Amino acid sequence: MNSIKSICCIGAGYVGGPTMAVIAQKNPHIQVTVVDINEARIAAWNESDLTKLPVYEPGLPEVVAEARGRNLFFSSDVNKAIDEAEMIFISVNTPTKNYGIGKGQAADLKFVELCARQIAAVAKQDKIVVEKSTLPVRTAESIKRIFDATNGDVKFQILSNPEFLAEGTAINDLHNADRILIGGEIETPEGNAAIEALVQVYESWIPRERIITTRLWSSELSKLTANAFLAQRISSINAISALCERTGADVDEVAHAIGKDSRIGPKFLKSSVGFGGSCFQKDILNLVYLCNHFGLPEVADYWEQVIKMNDYQKHRFAMSIINALFDTVSGKKITFLGWAFKKDTNDTRESAAIYIADELIQDQAEVHVYDPQVSPEQIKNDLIYLWTQRGVSADEAQKRFEQAVTIYSEPTEALKQAHAVAILTEWDEFKSYDWASIYASMLKPAFVFDGRNILDKEQLEAIGFKVKAIGKG
Repeated sequence: MNSIKSICCIGAGYVGGPTMAVIAQKNPHIQVTVVDINEARIAAWNESDLTKLPVYEPGLPEVVAEARGRNLFFSSDVNKAIDEAEMIFISVNTPTKNYGIGKGQAADLKFVELCARQIAAVAKQDKIVVEKSTLPVRTAESIKRIFDATNGDVKFQILSNPEFLAEGTAINDLHNADRILIGGEIETPEGNAAIEALVQVYESWIPRERIITTRLWSSELSKLTANAFLAQRISSINAISALCERTGADVDEVAHAIGKDSRIGPKFLKSSVGFGGSCFQKDILNLVYLCNHFGLPEVADYWEQVIKMNDYQKHRFAMSIINALFDTVSGKKITFLGWAFKKDTNDTRESAAIYIADELIQDQAEVHVYDPQVSPEQIKNDLIYLWTQRGVSADEAQKRFEQAVTIYSEPTEALKQAHAVAILTEWDEFKSYDWASIYASMLKPAFVFDGRNILDKEQLEAIGFKVKAIGKG
């Protein structure tokens, strides 16, 4: 197969945008077009002010500036991009189903299916279709059935190329990937040719030995498994953090000690208020659903416990605030520093802050929020979506938000006259604040609840704060 000259990516979100930007940057001979039906999102990707890109990711503006207009384009004309592309990436959202069979666990593949049907309807020449979204094992089989039934005149090769990016370090992860995984029909010459075409795209900057090729099903399952293993480590150390608090141990010291074991290693042993983001919970729930579907309930129960422990950690943190503030937060100002699920991203999906805010608001707290990258509208949408999913009317959710939540564009007013501060995101700027001045501006006793263990507990206590930190006895 000749080298690919044109790529289309359907989906201009957290994965599609940065990934295609780097592919375009490293392959100036390939025209890369990112398409999305959300015209406002496409307009944001085309913004002349690169600080206003829809995805906040360190290093991304520089990559976009280099490639956009040269061989990187953002468009809402999906059909044109499909028609012109030799290789099409599907990078659309695959949320957990909130209806019907598999509700609460299975991946909702309606957007993937719509993409497949649109590709089949538009394509006039042979295409390589690449699954970039995280999908259940054997999804490629379903996509192939749609192609075969809808457009028998065009030959499609389907590849699985899951992303292994961490938000906040996505550009570095793309530039210096541990591995690139490509799954395809390795049993056929056509399948191998399609795999080789995608290998060549990545080989322009990734050493060949880091590019792994497998069967389709192994590639699809590897993504779910990788996220499950990483989340499992976080839930494991968070479980130990609860024991540390009861026994007087220090979870950071425990993590450091066990991380020195080469069989364990130090990564993903940072205890916190709980993991969030678009992948971990969704992918584990999907894995649980698949295990039950294939008659493996014991395996399903094992992985479901990772989610239960994460939920417990968030609940435990909320309860520690309520208990410390004399068993009620009714009418009390609780300031949240951070709303994003982790630092260096504006992504709030499954952020621990959402659920902790909800639990405190149920106890009639007044939640005041400052995050350096998350918009007020996003914070509002996160809470209203949570409440309406639980059966609260839209009007009642709006009223609840207006009564209970205040959002700030800078931290000083957010902290003034607060009963307590909760660190929910590990933004570096929080460490540089003048905490003595903050203490002076707060009501006494002034509490700090460090859900990320980024502040110096002893220094804060010397100032006068009452400090509760995750896993610190």
